[in-house]
Formats: sequence, C-alpha cells, structure tokens
Amino acid sequence: MAELSGFEWMTVCKQIFVSGLVQGVFFRDSTRRKANELNLEGGVRNLRDGRVEVQVTGAEEAVQSLIKWLEIGPKHAKVSTIEVIDLPLTEQQDSKKGSFDIWPTR
Repeated sequence: MAELSGFEWMTVCKQIFVSGLVQGVFFRDSTRRKANELNLEGGVRNLRDGRVEVQVTGAEEAVQSLIKWLEIGPKHAKVSTIEVIDLPLTEQQDSKKGSFDIWPTR
C-alpha cells in the first residue's frame, strides 16, 4: 500500500470489458489519457468481438474514478455495459511499470 497525504490507499487491479459503440470513437486513446491523469498503470485494447478491454492497477479511488468514466466514455462513444473483474495484483499482463498503454488488438 502506498501512503498518500497521511492516508493509506489500497492498491487494486481490475479487468474491465466495455461494450457498445466503443471502437472507432477514440475510446482507447481517451482511456489512456484519463488513466494517465489518474496516475494508473495498465493498458487498453480493442477486442475482435467489438468490446474494449481495460486492465488497470492503482489506488482504489483512482481506479473507481476510471470505472465511472468508462461507463460514459469519450464524446462519440455509446457505452451499453461494462463488466468489472477483480484481479490479483500479480495478474496484470503486458504493461510496463508506471505506464498505461494502448495494447494490440486481441
């Protein structure tokens, strides 16, 4: 756990699947920018089935802020559903420590 302003914050890891009109609307880049703004680690990718996958690690409050943002997404997105899965902190794949990246499509 990291200490921040005298409070201890729990670090969490989540995998999130976002469905709806979420590809071709700058969803990945907007998610990367928002995650970097919140000092989160992880990545985002398009899935061949039309969804977007997000894996994120960071302070619980910051991760929850990103999840709330993902429920709406960027301007031209139309999010229909999101699925949030808790992951063990060791589960996050493909990311470089301290960064939030756009990953290749799966």
